[in-house]
Amino acid sequence: MSTVAPRVPDTLDEMLSPVWLAGILSKQYPGIRVNGVTRGPVIARVATNARFEVDCDGLGEDKAPLALCVKGFFTESGTLVPGTGEHEAYFYRDLADSTGVRTLSAVYADVHPEHGAGLVITRDIVAEGSVFLDALAPYTPDQAAVSLSQLARLHASTWGVPALADVGWLAPRLDGHLKHRGFKEINGNFTGPIGAGVPAEVRDAQRLVDAYRRFAAMVAAASPWCVVHGDPHVGNVYLDPEGRPSFVDWQLAQRGPWWVDVGYHIASALTVEDRRGHERDLLRHYLDELRAGGVDAPPLDDAWTGFRRGIIEGFYLWGITLKVKPEITNVLLTRIGTAVADHDSLTAVLVDEG
Repeated sequence: MSTVAPRVPDTLDEMLSPVWLAGILSKQYPGIRVNGVTRGPVIARVATNARFEVDCDGLGEDKAPLALCVKGFFTESGTLVPGTGEHEAYFYRDLADSTGVRTLSAVYADVHPEHGAGLVITRDIVAEGSVFLDALAPYTPDQAAVSLSQLARLHASTWGVPALADVGWLAPRLDGHLKHRGFKEINGNFTGPIGAGVPAEVRDAQRLVDAYRRFAAMVAAASPWCVVHGDPHVGNVYLDPEGRPSFVDWQLAQRGPWWVDVGYHIASALTVEDRRGHERDLLRHYLDELRAGGVDAPPLDDAWTGFRRGIIEGFYLWGITLKVKPEITNVLLTRIGTAVADHDSLTAVLVDEG
């Protein structure tokens, strides 16, 4: 999509004004006339998420009203930290189309020139028949194979691309998680009911923090690299109107090794039983899809160490999670923690096995 667009507005009211919306929609629909805007539900915490309909003429074959969603940072807490949401906005603005990965259809994405907060406006996929998932929804190995194909498409299309090597917003930044949350939050989860399903042998907050520090350094130095999603748990998957798994929430997109996404996704998306029964075949499928995308992927046995390491990403991120429904955090910590124990993942980052 074009990077030339009206400036990111300061308020939700300004963004929902017919004049501003006409300015952004005219890029995709030349000659559009915006007659009015009907507001839907608004959720304003750190991010402001709102659904709305645009009554307009000039959409061609599309029917009015046009159903859209916005994710922006208009509250004081949303603009307090510079750069909030910028990575996701840059992904939709500069990269999503070229990767071909199945994700939200953005009609506008950009970053505020002063405080750097991102703004993304997309088609309202719920209105179009899509369904968002979470860890409590059923997800099959066959569906996981489809979502892994999407990750392979993302990875193959960005595999060592020279033009992306020095893009600042894609710089590896997993070590940033260690600066904001760590032992206190993980220990609180591990010693309470949320972490009750984590196997005892890996229910050690300090050990996880130490392993993640090594993991983040390993990811930052990894070669070859590609662009990774960074947080591909099942709650960041939706089913499009055709029932196909698709990805959302690109705030952790960055350069890194493929296994950051693959180990985490498989461990989080499937029940323990399904993961144990299908993980090797799913990894083989992912590698085949990577090769189909033109990448000289490693053989399965060599890739297995990376797979074991990638699970740590999910274990740490859900270990530090505080504000998601406890039953969801419990399910994910149980699934991912069991995978960590099954594969001795915390020791997989002690040495670099290539």
